[in-house]
Amino acid sequence: MLSSLEAFGPPFCRTLPWALVLSLAAGCTVPAPAPARPDTAPTTAATPATPPAPGNAVLFEADLVTALLAYADRLRSLPGPELAQEIARLGNAASAGDQLRLALALSQTRQLHDLVRAQDLLQRALANNSEDARPLHALARLLAARFAEQRRVEDQLDRQNQQVRDLQRRLEQTQDKLDALKEIERSLSSRPPAAPASSPRGRTRPPGP
Repeated sequence: MLSSLEAFGPPFCRTLPWALVLSLAAGCTVPAPAPARPDTAPTTAATPATPPAPGNAVLFEADLVTALLAYADRLRSLPGPELAQEIARLGNAASAGDQLRLALALSQTRQLHDLVRAQDLLQRALANNSEDARPLHALARLLAARFAEQRRVEDQLDRQNQQVRDLQRRLEQTQDKLDALKEIERSLSSRPPAAPASSPRGRTRPPGP
């Protein structure tokens, strides 16, 4: 075989070992991995949580408002002692739901100081921006407007009642004065008339003996 290779001449003999080395090196080389396709590339990003459906939030808010309206309707039929017990049971009303319940109960007493306290509770509920309180803000604003109108009417009614009381007092004082004048008139009319005084000149002398 060497003789056959030598037939090609020295240049070919010198280049042959390098050609063998390069071919062997090329055969041992590990091919580079093909780039991953975009559609099959693995992802390490966390899947974001699915936000609650808007329809579910609306239903949740509607359930809360419906429950409070049913509670307000039940309060209307409570007698005075049971209403007072319900107000005492709610106490300080820390949550927004209890604050609205206590405000509704206080509005049934028809007392001005209770209505003022109910308005303060509604303002506290409106200032609460928690997830439990926000669904009740619309109802709280509606009740606040209603209580403000109720307070205006009751203030006007109190002023009218005070005016009526003042007028009644003046009428009683006038009647007392009239009764006193009538009593004086009766006392004067009940006295006997005074006898007329006789004049000395008109006195007749008794006949002599």
